[in-house]
Amino acid sequence: MRLMRSTDLALRALMRLAVAGDKAPTTREVAADMAVAYTHAAKVVAELQKLGLLAARRGRGGGLTLTEAGRTASVGALVRAFEGEGDVVDCEGSTPCPLNSACRLRGALRQAQEAFYASLDPLTVEDIVGTPTGPLLLDITTRTES
Repeated sequence: MRLMRSTDLALRALMRLAVAGDKAPTTREVAADMAVAYTHAAKVVAELQKLGLLAARRGRGGGLTLTEAGRTASVGALVRAFEGEGDVVDCEGSTPCPLNSACRLRGALRQAQEAFYASLDPLTVEDIVGTPTGPLLLDITTRTES
């Protein structure tokens, strides 16, 4: 299974904010730290804010902060929110699969997808920024601030 770029960026942005401490980086700084386009980061930040996982303040002294919900958010739930609950394969698209009425693959793929999400469910954002990830994230942010 391959995650969409926005899902990957959402996870990395939350991880970045989890180690920010008292600093509240801007969306532009998070985009630079993660080496992605600002416009893409802004869309992801807006969705994370809508989900209640981060707070954004505008203006001087503003920036992004992780909410308590963001800190304890399930990685599996976050991936589901960004990826959606759709099927891994599109059996009924513009060219419906001829096996659709008797196919066992679709169910097997759906089961595998749910197992993937279930394996991520117990993990929180705090869990995935422990050592060695957290110190590396701090090192990355220190380099981009210089």
